[in-house]
Amino acid sequence: MDFNFPEKHRFADSHEYALLEGELVRVGISAFAVDQLGDIVFVDLPEVGTALDRGKAFGSVESVKAVEDMYSPISGEVVQRNESVLADPEELQNDPHGEGWLLIVRPSSLNDLEVLMDADSYTKKIASM
Repeated sequence: MDFNFPEKHRFADSHEYALLEGELVRVGISAFAVDQLGDIVFVDLPEVGTALDRGKAFGSVESVKAVEDMYSPISGEVVQRNESVLADPEELQNDPHGEGWLLIVRPSSLNDLEVLMDADSYTKKIASM
């Protein structure tokens, strides 16, 4: 299956993405991860104000196949969560890089973004899986 990953997104090995928007970072999971999960039935996200640590679990996504933890691609504080994805997990499936985002985070350090893969590197990584 071919995926077209947005060029401005940065990707973690665990398939979450980070998108810098001004001083904040939008966090979600990649279209590849969504495709691997299948039909998503439930999403669990942290409350606003929660501190995230890069590489640590911040929530989970449940599909008809499995329940998978999601890992924060950056450290920082949750300033917003996508309530519409919580109410309708199908939105995550339909547009994971757009309307299906999960969190808006105030990053502790923008250096966290430097260790993430760009879209080309991520595309090569999943092609080799």
